[in-house]
Order: sequence, then structure tokens, then C-alpha cells
Amino acid sequence: MGLFSIFNKADRENHLIEYRVGQEWHYHTRKNEEDSTLIIVKIEPEEDDFIVHIHVSGVQLATAHTTSGFVEYISHLPLSQEALLASITHLKNDRCAMPDYEFGYVRWKSAYDENKAGVFSIPLNEILNYLEKGIKTE
Repeated sequence: MGLFSIFNKADRENHLIEYRVGQEWHYHTRKNEEDSTLIIVKIEPEEDDFIVHIHVSGVQLATAHTTSGFVEYISHLPLSQEALLASITHLKNDRCAMPDYEFGYVRWKSAYDENKAGVFSIPLNEILNYLEKGIKTE
């Protein structure tokens, strides 16, 4: 059964994209990160929506905290379904090797359960800009 088969009839009639754990997607990237992709690592229900957990590779977040001067991947980001759908462009791989995301997920989940963390509801390229500003000021 596909993920969207549990949604209401209006959603199915809108031909929403079906996404699953293990898929690798191209998305609306930032300039000079055109080869960056995201992998869906976990999907969990949340009230009337889903939280889609992703791993992002091929980014170049500037930071002074690495020898290369860049963070090249993000092991875990929680997105709303709306943010994911606003981000992805086309499927690259329907089934790929799962990256290591558990450490980031467990830390986020603990904070989320204590109402100390949230879910991104903006497109991924905007999230990356936000994160880059944060690591530049650390």
C-alpha cells in the first residue's frame, strides 16, 4: 500500500507525489549545489500530517569548524510533508543505501518530545541558508 493511499480522496485526485523511505530525490538546490540530493530516512505520523526525516548530501555550508571550510552533508533534518513537497523536483533513485542518521534523529526526538525542538516547514534550500547563517555565527 502506498503512503498516499491513506489520504483522503481529494488528495489522491491531486496526484500528489508518492514518497517512501529509502528514496533519493533531487530538490530545488542552492547555487553551486546542483548535485546535492536528499534521502528520505524515516516517515512518522504526526497528528494530521507526517514528519519526513531526511539526510542531505552534496551541500557546501560554510563554516570555520572543519578543515575543508564546509559542511558537506547533514545527517538528519525533520521536515513537514509540505516542506518536502515544496523542495523535491524529481526522483533520482527509488531505493538506495540508508545513510547513518540515527544519532541525529535520537537527539532531535528527545528534544521534540520535551517541546524543545520542532519541524522545518520551509523548503530545503531556505533551511540550508538558515543553517549556514547559524554555523557561521558560532
